[in-house]
Amino acid sequence: MMRTVARPGSPDLEPDPTSAVIEMRGAAARVGDRLLWQRVDLSIGRGEFVALLGPNGVGKSTLIKAVLGELALAAGTVRVLGRPAGETNARIGYLPQRRSFDASLRIRGLDVVRLGLDGTRWGVPLPGVRWWSRRARAAQARVAEVVELVGATGYANRPVGQLSGGEQQRILIAQALASRPEVLLLDEPLDSLDLPNQSVVAALIASICRVQGVAVVMVAHDVNPILHVVDRVVYIAEGGVAAGTPAQVITTATLSRLYGTPIEVLTSSDGRLVVVGQPEAPHVHGDRHAR
Repeated sequence: MMRTVARPGSPDLEPDPTSAVIEMRGAAARVGDRLLWQRVDLSIGRGEFVALLGPNGVGKSTLIKAVLGELALAAGTVRVLGRPAGETNARIGYLPQRRSFDASLRIRGLDVVRLGLDGTRWGVPLPGVRWWSRRARAAQARVAEVVELVGATGYANRPVGQLSGGEQQRILIAQALASRPEVLLLDEPLDSLDLPNQSVVAALIASICRVQGVAVVMVAHDVNPILHVVDRVVYIAEGGVAAGTPAQVITTATLSRLYGTPIEVLTSSDGRLVVVGQPEAPHVHGDRHAR
């Protein structure tokens, strides 16, 4: 990883290893009698974009839950923003596995984003009510800011149920950003999007990561739409965990070791990775809501 410095003439930030926001040491997770993963040592710096990959049921979402403090580790430690997991969740933006909005839902995209600021209080703010207060005006300005940041200004005032899948996902990313998080945890944000939208949303997340200096950990089932934008990948399989750059991890040797069987990684003519010989390649996904 690299030190965080402003690039000349650019607001972008580079990842900073000296300012780790997520640290795991000797971490292990168990669900029931099953040990999902163990001996995980991981350090994620401010402004770093990390993809969490692997087949179904190996514990990708479980790792996210461990970072949130929702699951106690079977061994080891996890610290987030310098504190034990769970103590700094107010500084974390979290987008869980996506569920589609009902087409008849009339709540506006703006109101969905606003829930990222005051969703812990009952109800949705009514248009025109108490917008005169300083706090309300600040909230309104922040909602407008993050909606513009994700490129959703043109449709955020429409009912969220009428938006396309890609538009809804931008609204949800804006919601996760509303509270100015220092860490952004995204559990399969590209799920159910078509390939063009996957690439667009992945590029959007990468831009937010760089410009805002937010550390991003994203669970994904397809490495290809994010291959060109992530800094590192963490690959979980039955044989263990491997972390590094995509070029270091998505290789014949590394995946063969993780799966305990011969795996071949090929590069197609358009630059996409094709993994041959494993039970479930990283670009193939079945039950996307399993552990």
